[in-house]
Amino acid sequence: MQRRDFIKTAGVAALAAGGLSGCKEQECAEPGALPVGKPTQRYRWRMVTTWPKGFPGLGTAAERLAELVAEMSGGRLTIEVLGAGELVPAFEVFDAVARGTAQMGHGSAYYWRSKTETGQFFSTVPFGLTAQEMTSWILHGGGMELWRELYQPFGIVPMIAGNTGVQMGGWFNKEIRQIEDLQGLKMRIPGLGGEVLRRAGGVPVNLPGAELFTSLQTGVIDAAEWVGPYNDLAFGIYRAAKYYYYPGFHEPGTVVEALINRAALEALPADLQSIVLNSCKVVNQELLSEYTARNPLALETLLNEHQVELRRYPDAVLQHLRRLSAEVVADLGAKDPLSGRIYQSYQEFMAHARKWSALSELAYLNARDRIQ
Repeated sequence: MQRRDFIKTAGVAALAAGGLSGCKEQECAEPGALPVGKPTQRYRWRMVTTWPKGFPGLGTAAERLAELVAEMSGGRLTIEVLGAGELVPAFEVFDAVARGTAQMGHGSAYYWRSKTETGQFFSTVPFGLTAQEMTSWILHGGGMELWRELYQPFGIVPMIAGNTGVQMGGWFNKEIRQIEDLQGLKMRIPGLGGEVLRRAGGVPVNLPGAELFTSLQTGVIDAAEWVGPYNDLAFGIYRAAKYYYYPGFHEPGTVVEALINRAALEALPADLQSIVLNSCKVVNQELLSEYTARNPLALETLLNEHQVELRRYPDAVLQHLRRLSAEVVADLGAKDPLSGRIYQSYQEFMAHARKWSALSELAYLNARDRIQ
């Protein structure tokens, strides 16, 4: 038999076999359709977030995550994204996912410290790992296994779903020249950074982003940090404060996490589970790339069009805050055995990462930017 005759005969036989299988119309192969034999059940999820609906960067990352899942699943799994306050308040996202009110959440672990204080290791640590180092610890340094163990009692599976990179130090209406200038200062600053401020004599206040501008403008708080130029410009914070401080010692690489209800995830076919988890990884990189691209342009706008005054924290202030940070993080690691294992893993990874970063990223940046 000639080869082309064989192919023709085989093709007819395959079509006949398909007809005898009794496949339903929606299951039969057509352009863009699922291969024959794939399950066709459709799933509808809801994702609650801590961000205002559609907020640039953080809010749109949640939207992009839902879009990716729908695209890669061929519409078999669709996710409705709800902004802060649409279904639950911003800081109740963790509870909503644990209860099954929503199948997914999008936020950062320092917002639910009342549920698991140790979870803050997987958000950001003052003077800790950068975005690149944080992702590496979680995915390849043992962090993910510890993170899942920590969230297991709540019926939640965590996954990286974004990173802001190094944030700015915050907005102030007075200059910070010495550590005493932080005494009594009411500042919107969450997580471990807030505890560092408390030990420095300040008053940390945890507010959702939507309340930040009004609280600063009306004097409810004296200072505020949010993310960085891209988001700070969008919120118009420059209209409520004069001085813009750096570096963001308190948030060197903040992880935006996806919270996934374990029962809902395990009810999905294996391929959809993989799509959900890997879509989170894609969005993790996309969000960091977006901030890296948008922050420099937004900073230029803040400085040149809105006359914001850029200030660097004095070295003496940073040194004092670094000592306090080490105490705060060590105390968190001493809470219980699991916290201790997470602390040890984090510290060991950072010790190696610091040595490599000094020889790679830091050395390169010094060579690129300082040697003319």
